[in-house]
Amino acid sequence: MSSTLFRRRTALLTAGFAAAASLALTACGTGENTGAQHTPNTAAGTRAAASGTDSVVTVAKSHRSTATSKTATGSKGTKGSSSAVTCTGANTKVTAQTVTRPLNHMLLTVKNTGSKTCFLYGYPALRFQDAQAVPPVVEDSQPQAVTTLGPGQSGYAGVSLSSADGSGTGGYTAKTLSVIFQNRDLDFIGSGVKVPLPSKGTYIDSSLRTTYWLSDPQDAINW
Repeated sequence: MSSTLFRRRTALLTAGFAAAASLALTACGTGENTGAQHTPNTAAGTRAAASGTDSVVTVAKSHRSTATSKTATGSKGTKGSSSAVTCTGANTKVTAQTVTRPLNHMLLTVKNTGSKTCFLYGYPALRFQDAQAVPPVVEDSQPQAVTTLGPGQSGYAGVSLSSADGSGTGGYTAKTLSVIFQNRDLDFIGSGVKVPLPSKGTYIDSSLRTTYWLSDPQDAINW
């Protein structure tokens, strides 16, 4: 009886130890699986962070490229402006044309024949044959900005030669004309550019006036 009871207790203890061992192994296995599951997530997070850093670098590089491009464009524009010169007889061609309307008016045309942009400052000083003084300018014709001529472009000035109603005095026919340019300080420079007039000459009197240099020929002769 005692021998049988001992065997039963031994069997129960063995089964208990086996069950406990099984539970311990299961618990250890679960811990390892949990660690294995977190490891890929951590790696993924690292890759995501790295990817985010790359994105920031890419955006930063993009902004620097844009800024560099704008700076280069700005520098080019500044260089283009700084290389502009004053319009003079050396880089332009001046012509004179009598117009039918308004009456007794002439249109001066200045064409930029140089390779650089030039500024057509102020207004022309007109030196007609035997004239005692440079004719005054029509102040109301002054443009809001300096007339600027790119290579091949033209600027204009209108000249009122004589009064239409005969109120002018001291009239005579001039056979020659010289045009003198102004510089940035609005000083007249040089001895003037000779401009051909019609073979019969041009009649002028005391009402002689000129406009400022303008970019539109119609605006020039309307004064």
